[in-house]
Amino acid sequence: MAHIILQAPRLSAADIERLAAVACAGGVQELGPTAVRLLDVDPDCRDEALAQAAAVRMDAAWLETVHRLGDCRVLAMDMDSTLVNIECIDEIADAVGRKAEVAAITEASMRGEIKDFSESLRRRVALLRGVPETALEQVFTERLRLNPGAERLIEAVRAHGLKTILVSGGFTFFTERLRRGLALDEAHANVLEAVDGVLTGRVLGDIVDGATKARHVRALAESVGATSEQIIVLGDGSNDLPMMAQAFYSVAYRAKPVVRAQARFALDHSPLDAVLNWFRLRH
Repeated sequence: MAHIILQAPRLSAADIERLAAVACAGGVQELGPTAVRLLDVDPDCRDEALAQAAAVRMDAAWLETVHRLGDCRVLAMDMDSTLVNIECIDEIADAVGRKAEVAAITEASMRGEIKDFSESLRRRVALLRGVPETALEQVFTERLRLNPGAERLIEAVRAHGLKTILVSGGFTFFTERLRRGLALDEAHANVLEAVDGVLTGRVLGDIVDGATKARHVRALAESVGATSEQIIVLGDGSNDLPMMAQAFYSVAYRAKPVVRAQARFALDHSPLDAVLNWFRLRH
């Protein structure tokens, strides 16, 4: 029978007991202070149990089988608002007083209201014309932070042999620094054009949109012989949906409703390393 993994920063014993009853669970296994596994859950109780978990602000993952993390082959991640806490382009725009204008386009694009990601990116980058490259360094050092659980997740999957890839509609200035700092296997993003230390408002080369993200994930998966069931993809915006469709473990992290609706799993309250509780780990 199936299992439900419940996670939240603060778990309530009363809520867990009630959810175990709703799910007709055969038992409860404690996974740590912020996670439990409801064992041998009745499939007929799935929808009600997941709805009740959401109502008490718990992340709930339904798993027919709990596999070994080492059976997976690839971890793919979006950057902005997924691996890191900000939308980098919005913070760059702040240097020229255009953050609100750029952020409005970013938000509409991530919600899926602007269907052409490439066009939305060009519009936003055009507003960065005249920004000194030093502003990018300031964003990286002063504003960009890894989201909670990111380092532990990456360290764990690497220890279990998974390949890691960062695929972003953002910029190589940031992805390359993260790739080196986190020892990721690959990173792909857009290249901002600069002349004499100043952004021109243009992107060099082809834009990394949703379809391109999916191609990068497929290419890495094929190189290591990974099936869909061996791929984990984390994202938050509509341009992440094509690469999330490559993975059984498609994870919406603090995601827009359109993404939340299509992902198989979601982390609305828990940190990124909560993904690890869906697997059996090698100790």
